[in-house]
Amino acid sequence: MKKIFFLGLAVALAYGAWSVFFKDAPILYSIRTERVDSGDITSVVTAGGKLDSVSVVDVGTQVSGTIQEIFVDYNSPVKAGQTVARLDTSVLRSQLIEARANLAAAEAGVGSASASLVDSERKHARSKELFTRKLIAKSELEDAETLALLRRAQVQEAKARVVQAKAAIERAETNLGYTDITSPIDGVVVSRQVDVGQTVAASFQTPTLFRIAQDLTRMRINADVDESDIGRVAEEQDVDFGVDAFPEESFKGRVAQVRIAPSTTDGVVTYTVVIHVDNSDLRLKPGMTANVSIKTNRRVGVLRVPVAALRFSPPKDLLESLSSDLATAETAASLSLGYVWSVSEGALSKKILLRIGATDGSRAEVMSGDVKVGDELATAAVAPPVSRRNLLF
Repeated sequence: MKKIFFLGLAVALAYGAWSVFFKDAPILYSIRTERVDSGDITSVVTAGGKLDSVSVVDVGTQVSGTIQEIFVDYNSPVKAGQTVARLDTSVLRSQLIEARANLAAAEAGVGSASASLVDSERKHARSKELFTRKLIAKSELEDAETLALLRRAQVQEAKARVVQAKAAIERAETNLGYTDITSPIDGVVVSRQVDVGQTVAASFQTPTLFRIAQDLTRMRINADVDESDIGRVAEEQDVDFGVDAFPEESFKGRVAQVRIAPSTTDGVVTYTVVIHVDNSDLRLKPGMTANVSIKTNRRVGVLRVPVAALRFSPPKDLLESLSSDLATAETAASLSLGYVWSVSEGALSKKILLRIGATDGSRAEVMSGDVKVGDELATAAVAPPVSRRNLLF
């Protein structure tokens, strides 16, 4: 009997030691909460883009040559028609002289062909008279007539050469005029891509020499908006944006255009949204990266719940400790529905289904549901930092 008694005692002591030192104690969660309140909600679509002038013109050259003079530099203000650079004119002037010489030769050719025509027509008339008198054969008359027709065609050809020569002169004069490169608009030189002495070739496409922004007091942002958000963006919506150059400031803009042409990069489809920006103080500069928030919806004085409460789901062991009606694991059947957990005296008390409206990322509008201003909603369940087993080992 003593053996059985001591064996039972040993088992009891072993179970007690296991319960004390090895079995985890129930985790006592600390429930973090936020209150339901009322206020305004502004829904936004975020995107990134680049600042640029509303109108930027690339100024090039239509003729090839060597840059002889440059009259403007970066940030230089220019007027429409102002000469910004000049090409070397020596080759084009030679071409103009050659074209004028070709015109003189063509006009001389007209004179020579005309004289030959007069002579052939005179011979033709004489042959007709002789043939009438039966003094020459018909073949000689036909030869004289053919020669007259040939001389008349030669006169027309010579006159056509004159027209060609005049066109060549006009082309040479036009090309010579292109050596003065002018600004097509009033604006500011944004970039200069050539230096004096550099040769530019305009054989296949016009090379860009300068970029001129028409008006830097009005700028635009070309923002890339994800396809999942583009349906909420429309013209005339207000925009807030920031730039890295002024990290503490927010700038204003307005949606001017939503382009329908998609752009696909690494499988991601985006659409370009053009945003017009006032830059009267000239602090914003072309090329700056803008972080854009497009205001797509604004709700005033609505009931609001924290988005963190909508995302909260109790840990599994805490869920198992609740009553069966609270522990039912349900999920919202729609993106416009969501569940929150009310908190009473530091414990989860009720699971509530809400219909959700607009959201700004931190708070969401309550369209319907059993909540009111001041209710405490769970946003997180925080476990103690260590357990008994961690303390032992």
